[in-house]
Amino acid sequence: MINLDIKSDNILHLIEDTSILAAFEEAEIAQPSPRKKAMDREIYISRTLDMPESIGEPVLCDFGNAVYGTKINDDDAYPDVYRCPEVMLHLPWSYSADIWNVGAMIWDIFEGKHLFSGQDPKRGRYTTRAHLTELISVLGPPPLELIKRGERSAEWFDGNGKWLEPDENEPERLPLLPTSSLEAAEENLSGKDKELFLSFIKSMLQWEPEKRKMARDLLNDPWLTRSQV
Repeated sequence: MINLDIKSDNILHLIEDTSILAAFEEAEIAQPSPRKKAMDREIYISRTLDMPESIGEPVLCDFGNAVYGTKINDDDAYPDVYRCPEVMLHLPWSYSADIWNVGAMIWDIFEGKHLFSGQDPKRGRYTTRAHLTELISVLGPPPLELIKRGERSAEWFDGNGKWLEPDENEPERLPLLPTSSLEAAEENLSGKDKELFLSFIKSMLQWEPEKRKMARDLLNDPWLTRSQV
């Protein structure tokens, strides 16, 4: 399955210490939560769980948008800021689209802000063209072969893969942003830790889907395994 909606809201942690569930039940029996009737149902005020002594393994939830990877997928998908290049350029996409999504989400959680926002200064909202300018700024230009495969590429690139800048006929186009990099954008690490983290992120945020690491390979990435030594 391809999840299509991997974000922090959709990652839960297993409860290893079940005593907090027993305490929850006992508290509810001793002092029932306030409630009210609304048509054919009762609505309860939420009761919080005690914090467990240890947090269990993370679990991905919410597969409401998920699709099978065994068929060709080429429609729009993913939350705006987590859209991969193949979705934006309208190429067929598969499991590797989720890998891009995971890479962008991990960056956002670790850095505390989005790597890409896609906010268009001329329209005041998300647009694909604004998102692409951010990708080009940080990752460099996309490979020409990828551009040629995209059904929507001609909206933003010429036949040689050059970005279409604004001109008299198309003043609404966006100019490219100043050149940046993941190294410049990362603000919390230094030395070997930064090197390993950026290598981990780069293995997922690749223009070409086939160059992204698969999930089973990411599990053995040095950034994740270094703390287990």
